[in-house]
Amino acid sequence: MVLKSSSNDAAAESFEVQSNYGSNELGYQQLIICAALIGIAGGLVATAYYYVLEACLHLVWHAVPEAIDPYFPTNFPVWNYVWIATTIGGFCVGLTLRFMGLPGEVAMVVDKVHDPGRIEVKQTPAMIVASLFSITAGGSAGPEAPLVQILGSFGGWLGGKLRLTLSNTRVLTFCGMSAALGAFFGAPLGGALFALELPHRRGLEYYEALIPAVLSAILSFFVFRFNTGLTIGGMYHFEAIPELTLMSLVHGLLLGAAGAAVAVTFVVIFRLIGSLLKRLEHHTILLATLGGLVIGLLALAVPQTLFFGEKEIQTIVETGATLGLTMLLIVGFTKMLAIGFTLHSGFRGGFIFPLFYLGAAFGCAIVQVFPGMHPTIAMVCMMAAVNVAITKTPISSTVILSVLSDTAMVPVILIASFTSFLLTTQVSLIGTQRSRTIFPAEPSFQSAPQAIAVEVPVEV
Repeated sequence: MVLKSSSNDAAAESFEVQSNYGSNELGYQQLIICAALIGIAGGLVATAYYYVLEACLHLVWHAVPEAIDPYFPTNFPVWNYVWIATTIGGFCVGLTLRFMGLPGEVAMVVDKVHDPGRIEVKQTPAMIVASLFSITAGGSAGPEAPLVQILGSFGGWLGGKLRLTLSNTRVLTFCGMSAALGAFFGAPLGGALFALELPHRRGLEYYEALIPAVLSAILSFFVFRFNTGLTIGGMYHFEAIPELTLMSLVHGLLLGAAGAAVAVTFVVIFRLIGSLLKRLEHHTILLATLGGLVIGLLALAVPQTLFFGEKEIQTIVETGATLGLTMLLIVGFTKMLAIGFTLHSGFRGGFIFPLFYLGAAFGCAIVQVFPGMHPTIAMVCMMAAVNVAITKTPISSTVILSVLSDTAMVPVILIASFTSFLLTTQVSLIGTQRSRTIFPAEPSFQSAPQAIAVEVPVEV
């Protein structure tokens, strides 16, 4: 299939895009100053979001259950609170989307970075409210995507206020995205690289934004950690690994292939859920409420699937070996269902940590089958491989996971990441990922406007 556009249409569109920008071009020092300002602002915004989210989670999952526990009737057990809370949360998500508008998602952010080079600020309020409801309700979607959209839109807004060129504005947008991920992941370099890799399927292309983006991520990371008091370093406490050998590298290769297989399975399940819910896509409130109910029922059956997985990964690390192969597989496949219903029902959030959680669960299961494989290598490599297959971010995922796991196994993670990356070049859930020189994109599970500027083949 080939999409065509006449040269006149392409020229008119190019003129229209350029006319939306100013002619001011920042010098390098000025660009660095703007990147620093975005980084500091990003750290403050991430801090505020973190505290609000923690307060919401404490209220819904600690304070309220403790307060109403004595009043639950004996014939209506207290565990029913789980599906009631998730369903009410879904209803609130639906109300937000219905009355505040659809804020977009990861595919929209990626599309806007390419063209027009910035994210509209007007979509930010809806994203903030919807994501807080979504995460608080226990959905399998994390805060990284909302923060990326919030701070990315701030960078683009700053570029607009300064009447900067398209190129400069896009760099500042990347700075905002990097500031969000640098604070959230606790890995400034990995966060910046992730923001720059994400728009593409075959490697980082907006290289001119690398240094400003890393600076924004570093400053955001510092401000966020200073304000929250969170520790710096590994988030998860894996079992110490022995000295790496050539066999460890072979294990990384095999785990990369296994992670790619898990990711393909996830894509199939994800798309089936999308097809199942397609008839309800225009019934925003009903769809989100139904999604919340399903999330709650899945959590009652498999409690490990509730929430987006950041803290739950440590539970897999500590207790996964005691669950047994069958239970680990049940956890993994049920989590796939939870992610699918979360995102297809309108909940807003990112899927990076949910994908990490899938990798940890299936990695632990692999050790049950092949006990000679070290559990830390299995889990971390599977976390990388599953995420890379979906997001196409092999370099940044390696950096981020080497920091989060606090292990000296970069070569093994890198092999797993690139194996998965190369095996899944035709697999993607973010249909707007593309080269910076090509406008058309494949259909995505998230709606996003697509510009057509040149004649190119479109993969199906």
